[in-house]
Amino acid sequence: MPTKPSKPRVLIIDDEWTIRDVLSTILEAEGFEVETADDGAVGIEKLEARDFDLVITDLKMPRTEGMEVLKHLRGKNSSTLAIVATGFGSIESAVEALKNGAYDYITKPFHLDEIRSRVRNARDYQRLRNENRDLRRQIVSAGRVDALIGNSPPMLAVKELIRTVADSDSTVLILGERGTGKELAAKAIHFHSGRARRRLIPVNCGAIPEELLESELFGHVKGAFTGATSDRAGRFELANGGTIFLDEIAEMSPRLQVKLLRVLQEHQLEPVGSTRTLDVDVRVIAATNRNLEAEVGVGRFREDLFDRLNVIPVRLPPLRERREDIALLLAHFIELFRAAKGRAIQGFDPEALAALVAYDWPGNVRELENLIERLSILHAGQTIGPDRLPERFLIADASARPPAPGGIPETGVDLNSLVEDYELRLIRSALERSQGVKTRAARLLGIKRTTLVEKMRRSGMRVTADS
Repeated sequence: MPTKPSKPRVLIIDDEWTIRDVLSTILEAEGFEVETADDGAVGIEKLEARDFDLVITDLKMPRTEGMEVLKHLRGKNSSTLAIVATGFGSIESAVEALKNGAYDYITKPFHLDEIRSRVRNARDYQRLRNENRDLRRQIVSAGRVDALIGNSPPMLAVKELIRTVADSDSTVLILGERGTGKELAAKAIHFHSGRARRRLIPVNCGAIPEELLESELFGHVKGAFTGATSDRAGRFELANGGTIFLDEIAEMSPRLQVKLLRVLQEHQLEPVGSTRTLDVDVRVIAATNRNLEAEVGVGRFREDLFDRLNVIPVRLPPLRERREDIALLLAHFIELFRAAKGRAIQGFDPEALAALVAYDWPGNVRELENLIERLSILHAGQTIGPDRLPERFLIADASARPPAPGGIPETGVDLNSLVEDYELRLIRSALERSQGVKTRAARLLGIKRTTLVEKMRRSGMRVTADS
């Protein structure tokens, strides 16, 4: 059975037993576990012995006054909220109590409804504070290098490189296919750097129209263009002191590439429509799934900007190059959806798992995450067999499946089909790695370009012109 959450605890410190008794009755009805003390010294002892969510303390007491209780809480950096209740109220004592860390201040005699209202406000404030603290922890955790799931040699190398370069201010260029986790890598670099306390501002250069991207990046002044009704700070200005992440950098127009180059060289920019120059201190992390060297070669990307961005290249491997991480990623996303949505699959049977490991994952980790979300919704609580997997994950003809490591099965294999299937997989992998440039793909395969084209035609693959 699930355990019931513990009650919030309150400590009432007052030298009048009637006040302690009345407050105890009210707060127990509000769901608190109540303890009392008739003096500040006794109250401090109880605060030392255990944690409390709330303290309600009198100010004037015979031995140790309430102000000492507040100083004690502040000294131990406690998260306990304190409400001061006193019959000797004055502006001066209220100011002093608040300076010493009191959350609220109420004078005697007080109405019972007023106490209830103040206590509920304190609980709401504490809940929001705790939620914000947990959210900050989640954000930092999401930015940790360990958020890049994988223990394969390629991923361990990426994590080590990120740890090494994070605390420098050098520009980083993250390379990788779609869905490999480029934004996660950017977050890890930022949150392991000296700029972690400042902002990380992401910009998807491919998702913003060119006529708006300049204003988004560099800001604008009132009247700079139709619709510019006021001055607006750009993303670089907002990221000042922190990091800006420019995703899909290859989609940036040549005109904007010139302006970005100046920011990287001079650490200065001019908002659109302004003659004013702003100094900015921003670390730039860029990312692309394109081959920027090829883009430079055909004149779509500036060579000088490429050199500025490519100070530290970080290549994220596609999932097909780290198949040993697939089972780990599957378990991670199963637990993620269990926690987020309260429903999840039990796992995969050996045959289904083998099919997933054999699959090439053109959408990489994002495709894997989407699969687990789909299965969690449609087949929650079940162990997934091959019949539950989308058709693309299965090889329809069993004779086309690679033999197990133990050798050839008793039914035999179709060697020609296996060789052709393996060759086709290698060709597709080489073409993906080279962004469709057949000369580079042929070099990766150790064959001539004409041989590659002929093999593509024989296998029914579409052959188009490339650079």
